[in-house]
Amino acid sequence: MGSIIKVNEYKDFNNNDIMTSDGAGVVTPNATGIKMTPAFAGYNTGDYTMSDATYTTSQINTEFFDTDGAFDTSTYRFTPQTAGKYFFYGSFRGGHSDNNCINNARIRLRKNGSSTIAQTLYSSDVTSSNPKGYNMSISGSIELNGSSDYVTLETYLDMVSQTPEVFDAYFGGYKIIGA
Repeated sequence: MGSIIKVNEYKDFNNNDIMTSDGAGVVTPNATGIKMTPAFAGYNTGDYTMSDATYTTSQINTEFFDTDGAFDTSTYRFTPQTAGKYFFYGSFRGGHSDNNCINNARIRLRKNGSSTIAQTLYSSDVTSSNPKGYNMSISGSIELNGSSDYVTLETYLDMVSQTPEVFDAYFGGYKIIGA
């Protein structure tokens, strides 16, 4: 025979909420150490052009969510405010409406505008049948110290002669618990 303990709040010795329940079986962790936050995910709302053969910060200007207001849709940067290890992911689809126009494409995650966290490359020979659009994705983890570190997603398109365009892009990340 088992016992049933009914509680709607778990508190620590300083009376801080650790977990709460809404009475319908939904438990909410309240301790920051057991939450995967800050967390964010966003995307671009329209096509945009970029300079040829130049890394460009992805214009992620709309958020799906941003738990702590840590992603800036005007600078396209995630600045966590909380030190820890974070997991990031991103993707873009770019090119041009013309066929055979992409020489190579790249995507990377950058810390503080200088350190490359992770990078993915696509290369082809100009003389071959180059695609008109290309999808790339990336993921990686990095330790951030809080409010002075930031992370951006950058894309690169080297075109045969056309102006590069980004059709779709998304970027997200979250704090890794237990790391």
